[in-house]
Amino acid sequence: MDALRTPDERFVGLPDYPFEPHYLEVPSGDGGPPLRVQYLDEGPRDGAVVLLLHGEPSWSYLYRHMLPVLTAAGLRAVAPDLIGFGRSDKPTERDDYTYQRHVDWMHAVLEQLDLAEITLVAQDWGGLIGLRIVGERPEKFARVVAANTFLPTGDRSPGKGFLAWQRYSQETPTFAVGNIVNGGCTTDLSPAVIAAYDAPFPDDRYQAGARQFPTLVPTSPDDPAAPANRRAWEGLRAFTKPFLCAFSDHDPVTGGGDRTLRAEIPGCEGQPHTTIEGGGHFLQEDCGPRLANVIVDFVRSTTG
Repeated sequence: MDALRTPDERFVGLPDYPFEPHYLEVPSGDGGPPLRVQYLDEGPRDGAVVLLLHGEPSWSYLYRHMLPVLTAAGLRAVAPDLIGFGRSDKPTERDDYTYQRHVDWMHAVLEQLDLAEITLVAQDWGGLIGLRIVGERPEKFARVVAANTFLPTGDRSPGKGFLAWQRYSQETPTFAVGNIVNGGCTTDLSPAVIAAYDAPFPDDRYQAGARQFPTLVPTSPDDPAAPANRRAWEGLRAFTKPFLCAFSDHDPVTGGGDRTLRAEIPGCEGQPHTTIEGGGHFLQEDCGPRLANVIVDFVRSTTG
């Protein structure tokens, strides 16, 4: 497996992103050299762990306005860049990216960091990967916050909004990541912030993962990832630990997905599920501090 590594200078001087990068290596999955994963690790080492998983086509930069709120509350915030995104390595071939490999890569990250009693915060593909892991390894998690995400099995339509995005992602000749993120927000991002989302991708050779991700979402019952996601749902239907939905009110992609989670996951019962008003798909950009405070309150109210 051949992989590219975005030059460090691409990440110099990004707005509101003073965080120190950390690195580890995970098996590639094809027997070749390991792949490097970048992650942020902020706050006290003995604080309750909050794992922040981003989605498509963003990276840990998405959580920059939430990290200070979480760490000020005494929480340890860990935010990895998925393989193919941010400062993590980027395999060059689209076929190198599979749903299973992304799950395996994140399993390896959690094992190497030896994280336990995790509060998962998952948005977009962060949920497709993170909720799958919760279903497979529930003992590692203390609670979950799901924000604009879902765990599809292909047994029901993902909705017109997602299907439109999937078509666009494959048909557009230029995959302008910063503009895509901006289009998924209710606020207008500054040119400097848009450039920060473009930073991991100096040219389209680095975008194999970003291009491939939308095609990996199970949209039919015979999708290769469907059986594993169905098994993960069995675990989620037995998950009784606290599970909170914090979806925004202006997301055409995952709007309404919280209803399925709340209906089928026992840990959702009695929790203070909330709608983040004024947020788009990337609610971390539109309402980051508000979402962070929801997480802080949830951790405090369900601890001890």
